[in-house]
Amino acid sequence: MSSTSVKTVVVGLSGGVDSSVAALLLKEQGYRVIGLFMKNWEDDDTDEFCSTRQDLIDVMSVTDILGIDVEVVNFAKEYRDRVFSTFLQEYNAGRTPNPDVLCNAEIKFAAFLDHAISLGADAIATGHYAGLQDFDGKRQLLKAEDGNKDQSYFLYRLNQTQLKPAMFPLAHWLKPEVRAKAEAAGLPVAKKKDSTGICFIGERPFNDFLQRYVPQNPGEIRDLDSGKLLGTHQGLAFHTLGQRKGLHIGGIKGNDQGHDKTPGEHDAWYVARKDMATNVLYVVSGHNHPALLVDEVTITDMNWISGEPPHKHWVYTAKTRYRSPDAACEIEQIDEQRAVIRFAAPQWAVTPGQSLVMYESRVCLGGGIIESARMGGRPAGTADLQSLAE
Repeated sequence: MSSTSVKTVVVGLSGGVDSSVAALLLKEQGYRVIGLFMKNWEDDDTDEFCSTRQDLIDVMSVTDILGIDVEVVNFAKEYRDRVFSTFLQEYNAGRTPNPDVLCNAEIKFAAFLDHAISLGADAIATGHYAGLQDFDGKRQLLKAEDGNKDQSYFLYRLNQTQLKPAMFPLAHWLKPEVRAKAEAAGLPVAKKKDSTGICFIGERPFNDFLQRYVPQNPGEIRDLDSGKLLGTHQGLAFHTLGQRKGLHIGGIKGNDQGHDKTPGEHDAWYVARKDMATNVLYVVSGHNHPALLVDEVTITDMNWISGEPPHKHWVYTAKTRYRSPDAACEIEQIDEQRAVIRFAAPQWAVTPGQSLVMYESRVCLGGGIIESARMGGRPAGTADLQSLAE
């Protein structure tokens, strides 16, 4: 989009350096820029972990320097109905959801988009590190220039209607350049720490927060290999596959099956399986334990950005979590409900509820929610559990 076809852009301002510089760049490019600050969480916005007040102060300071108007909107009901309720349902079902993915699709590019249009916006913009391009009559979502900050993973659920009015001014910027730009412009957020908490809820001890909404359900922690009882957990909802910290079994020695160690020694424990039927949390010793590795992943609740699914048996890459490296894969099976993705090399701690996002070079194709994962044609850990039962 150019300033010749777009005159008014509504920018989502969070109070951080990225969205502030996005607004600055658009203003410099000649657009009429309006800031929009979203308040989406009200349950405990007086406690030490909610930064809404300071964020709003920072937004007001930035917009004053930029000379743009800003509006404050409250989407707390939409956030609770469309994002947080699903977030809790997934945890109660034993899965590990990614609220940032849903937040982008349901709030930032839905409720926010609708409100921006009501203000007369020709386009909306955010401080996401991602790119856009038009190809063959469709709008494509691209990886950002800054590979370390690329956020296309969190945007894979967007569709053509949501992407067509979108602008990502930071597509070709590196994070240090963004901070330098903010500092040169005298923006007070130039050195502000990046937010790493739950979308709109903030940074806080996660299990303490989750326990306000998900009831505790204590059960056993057992060694997947031996069946040995190692301790107890407060609820399967509070643990995720691949988790190492917070198990409180570090002082208990396991066996040395499959390890070149003296009897009684073990590597760190990792969560390998959550058995919802028996409420047992199974752990394994060692980061590279076979039960943590899978090469076939089934996804559901899919979204393909172009409106068309990718081809079967073509070579793509995919991520099974935000920070995982791109891994070569192909689609083995696909229909409207599910797709089976096979990886060229085993993937570590693939977690139901998280998102698998597919790419063709720099183009984000879309993806889906991880339903299950298998290794060599069987669910990871299944044989071990069966042998214990026998």
